Amino acid sequence: MTTSTETTETASKPLSGVVLSDPAAAKVKALIDQEGRDDLRLRIAVQPGGCSGLRYQLFFDERALDGDVVADFSGVQVVTDRMSAPYLGGAVIDFVDTIEKQGFTIDNPNAQGSCACGDSFN
Repeated sequence: MTTSTETTETASKPLSGVVLSDPAAAKVKALIDQEGRDDLRLRIAVQPGGCSGLRYQLFFDERALDGDVVADFSGVQVVTDRMSAPYLGGAVIDFVDTIEKQGFTIDNPNAQGSCACGDSFN
């Protein structure tokens, strides 16, 4: 007798793709609320550039592109285009608000290295 186990993804902890932490989701939601629009989603993309060869881009977008990977985190949709998705599998986006630093951080297990400024990776 064979037994198969199904694995499902949950909104808070996808098995693949980008993960948005609770503090980051709250900050994104607050920023979208400030815009006064309900059609915006957080898009994360990887583009050529920076010291190490690739650079992250985080921005609000209302577009839906063919092949987009979409995940929902506490009501915040995170969208990744199909070309960027392989570079971002398992990446965790967090929001840090301390005396030393404020802003979004990306912990990407696919990055083999990064530059000293932390703005790009390879």
